[in-house]
Amino acid sequence: MSTSTSKPYGGGRTGDMVKPNAKGGKEKVPLSTHLIAGGVAGLAEALVCHPLDTIKVRMQLSKSRKARGLKPLGFFATGRQIAARETPLGLYKGLGAVVSGIVPKMAIRFASFEKYRGLLMDAEGKVSSKGTFLAGLGAGATEAVAVVTPMEVIKIRLQAQQHSLADPLDVPRYRNAAQAAFTIVREEGLATLYRGVTLTALRQATNQGVNFTAYQQFKKLALDAQPTLTDLPSYQTMVLGLISGAMGPFSNAPIDTIKTRIQKAAKEPGETALSRFVKVSSDMFKNEGMAAFYKGITPRVLRVAPGQAIVFTVYERVKLAIDQAKESVLGEDYEA
Repeated sequence: MSTSTSKPYGGGRTGDMVKPNAKGGKEKVPLSTHLIAGGVAGLAEALVCHPLDTIKVRMQLSKSRKARGLKPLGFFATGRQIAARETPLGLYKGLGAVVSGIVPKMAIRFASFEKYRGLLMDAEGKVSSKGTFLAGLGAGATEAVAVVTPMEVIKIRLQAQQHSLADPLDVPRYRNAAQAAFTIVREEGLATLYRGVTLTALRQATNQGVNFTAYQQFKKLALDAQPTLTDLPSYQTMVLGLISGAMGPFSNAPIDTIKTRIQKAAKEPGETALSRFVKVSSDMFKNEGMAAFYKGITPRVLRVAPGQAIVFTVYERVKLAIDQAKESVLGEDYEA
């Protein structure tokens, strides 16, 4: 019976996303497995963690209370305000945009990481910590350009709308992800969907670089401390994913906040990417202080960290189920 040893972001003692074949060699996990298992894992993450992302976006966009001399609302207060004014479903605004991008995002993340990692292997098939970090940077930048940027522009526009979902007469400008995308392209041009692409790529690259590297190092320490294990149990994978997932947001919080402000704003004539960045960042520092660059850090960490734990655990379970299903259909000759 063929047993998969692959783990998300590297698993087992070798860290290779591979499985033994009938000849004793190693085969890469097929792209179809990355697509299905990664897509299901991403969907689970979105359904569980999206309310935290909505709270984060609202906190990052908040300016009016500071202008009136009031203390900015915290994490729980912002969540309560959204639920009270817009019903609890308001916490899921923009979910459609996220779900529509989850499958390609996860497929690109896993597949591109393995591709870049393969290019950085030495003659013995090993990858250094530096190589893992560079592969993570490449994977994050690739997913940002291919999927994440347009998805986030649409998501942020939906999340920024403060309308009540309980009032049928309170019709928002953007009703759903598809209509929002059509409206943005029609009124502001296709390029608007890629507003903030540089900052998004920088955020995703640093996120995945830190996440991949931290997870690999934590995993190695865990396996070294448990020499009888060849793979980590799911609960340990979840804990390591939680810790490594929390490290990314702290490394790039200012980038994420500036990106959110840029993507929420409508296009202005004669404005360039650099001028938008300078204007937004300088206005934030002048009017709101240095702390403004870290707005939403609490819900972002609370979203990203458990999100990574969910992705690690669900990915492994779904991938194992896919392997078992293929074996039951194809029999002992199944290799990939």
